[in-house]
Amino acid sequence: MRTQVMRTEVQRLLQQVPFRPFVLALENGETVLIDHPENIAFEPAANGSGNGSADFYVISGGLRLFSTFGAVTSATLVDVPGVV
Repeated sequence: MRTQVMRTEVQRLLQQVPFRPFVLALENGETVLIDHPENIAFEPAANGSGNGSADFYVISGGLRLFSTFGAVTSATLVDVPGVV
């Protein structure tokens, strides 16, 4: 259940206009900044079916991360000065 909820939340954050950076917190205590929508890749659920991939990849700067949405404990917007 958490996998589907987190994948849906990440999709929602990626579709915001304008895009706003967000941080994913993982079970192991690590955090991952998604500062551009192209920094994260996963197979989304088709037509809201909930059957999308549980895995995701992050490539940002020197970071290369492969994880699952089940390991994500939260997704939080980052406050960026001058962005409302």
